Amino acid sequence: MTHRIENYALIGDCETAALVGRGGSIDWLCWPRFDSDACFAALLGKPDNGRWLIAPCDMTSAEISRQYQGDTLILVTRFEMPEGTVKIVDFMPPRHGTSDIVRLVIGERGEVTMRTELEIRFGYGETVPWVHTTECGTLQAIAGPDMVLLRTPVALHGEELKTVSEFKVAAGETYPFVLTYQASHEPLRGPLDAIAALHDTEAFWKDWASRAKVEGPWASNVIRSLITLKALTYAPTGGIVAAPTTSLPEHIGSSRNWDYRFCWVRDATLTLLALMNSGFYDEARDWRNWLMRAVAGSPDKLQIMYGIAGERRLTEWQVPWLSGYENSQPVRVGNAAHSQLQLDVYGELMDALYQARRGGLEYIEADWALQCKILTHLETIWHEPDEGIWEVRGGRRHFTHSKVMAWTAFDRGIKSIEEFDLPGPLERWREVRQEIHDQVCRRGYDATRGTFVQSFDSPALDASLLLLPAVGFLPPEDPRIRGTIAHIERELIVDGYVLRYRTEETADGLPPGEGAFLACSFWLADAYVMLGRMDDARRLFTRLADLCNDVGLLSEEYDPVAQRMLGNFPQAFSHVALINTAHNLSRVSKPVDQRADRGATPAEDVVENR
Repeated sequence: MTHRIENYALIGDCETAALVGRGGSIDWLCWPRFDSDACFAALLGKPDNGRWLIAPCDMTSAEISRQYQGDTLILVTRFEMPEGTVKIVDFMPPRHGTSDIVRLVIGERGEVTMRTELEIRFGYGETVPWVHTTECGTLQAIAGPDMVLLRTPVALHGEELKTVSEFKVAAGETYPFVLTYQASHEPLRGPLDAIAALHDTEAFWKDWASRAKVEGPWASNVIRSLITLKALTYAPTGGIVAAPTTSLPEHIGSSRNWDYRFCWVRDATLTLLALMNSGFYDEARDWRNWLMRAVAGSPDKLQIMYGIAGERRLTEWQVPWLSGYENSQPVRVGNAAHSQLQLDVYGELMDALYQARRGGLEYIEADWALQCKILTHLETIWHEPDEGIWEVRGGRRHFTHSKVMAWTAFDRGIKSIEEFDLPGPLERWREVRQEIHDQVCRRGYDATRGTFVQSFDSPALDASLLLLPAVGFLPPEDPRIRGTIAHIERELIVDGYVLRYRTEETADGLPPGEGAFLACSFWLADAYVMLGRMDDARRLFTRLADLCNDVGLLSEEYDPVAQRMLGNFPQAFSHVALINTAHNLSRVSKPVDQRADRGATPAEDVVENR
């Protein structure tokens, strides 16, 4: 039976990642990239859709504990039983030509009988490879372009289309397993020294984490979130995937299942601020550069998301042979929302590039020329309805948040001219900015109730409205903002957590029902900070931080009734929100004030990293 989402941990090599269950089974892995076909897909199906188990043969009395090895992505799982104790150390070394998963089985006490079961299924769990053992003892699995190699001193044999073994581990003994991916047409690569790779991987992560400029009572949560963001970064390009998984449901048994192995423009500004405020200017620069390469071209072709190298065609299809996580169907590959119109991405792009300049990232002249073209195009479309930040599939509307982000786009263009002496049609942009502001305040605000609403002339609320003061559209003290926050508190909070919107009230093209979107609850904490309600902000943040699983990871959503995580995992947007809210609570220079142009720039806190 599949684990609960929170029972998984992440290992990765900054080009792909795997999910490891508490019971010792790797149930999800796409090789060689985040967006490649999965060769372990048991997470979304059954064990024979691909997995790699290493665990004690008899788990009935096992006490299981796990943790990351300090500030690294090296996972240590310990099994304690009456007859002995064994630990499994799982990691993926940073790439040097190949991608490897290393699993070290280490005896600590007594003697324990272990079992391994390797079921490789290329093509999202469909394709059984041809498996044989080479003269040098390497297990070789090939199907079409893909090849996986397994090297271990443990004797293996085939059994019902899987590779298995039972072996005893005594105190002081270590048995390495190294699984390697390479293209099937290439000559076999040499073996990896597992112990040396462990030391190299530990040094890589500890050196990287030591650069963090993080302090305060939640420093450990922030560091783990930063490591997770680094793990979700495709190192060759700097693109950051929303999650390494697809189709983990937002509601168990529903069709709210999406492929998140892509990069969202929506995440641009908050991700940039999280990285710069934490001292990671190289990663912020790489993310900015990925963003500019991805959106380069005709402004009317700007997409809401791109592939990890900037790919644009993310065609969505369904995988009929996978039953789905806890029978939540369909399993989707690709994301049809890539072709939607979302006006908010124009504001996110302009804001991210503005914050990058303010933060001290080097200025690239060609970027400003593209930004001017983008704003020229936005002048012609901002008045149109769109699908909005939540990518609804129930038809376009005039979403208030979308219009506010169109306002943000022109506002950041104006400020770029004023602050950096850049050329541009200043007066015309000021006129457009004011026109958008007036329309939002007229049609996106319900004066009778005293709140902004989800879309023009609609009574529904939306948690994205919490971002209005954060982008500087209105000051937090404005009665309209205070009223909006009060209405969200009354109408969108369930058991202390914020819903995106009421799915039974919003025609989003899907059956009703989903968990609380975790980033929205962090946004409420940020709104409390802007209102000076620091005690409320700390209490809410503490509740949210406590939702992290035993190794510090967060999913996209949380079901407060069933008390379980929902949605793709781990979710970059949730961890970005955690980082920014922690900084809002622990720093004089707060990200929420930086974005709203109410405080210091990131450079003033971490100037030595520029």
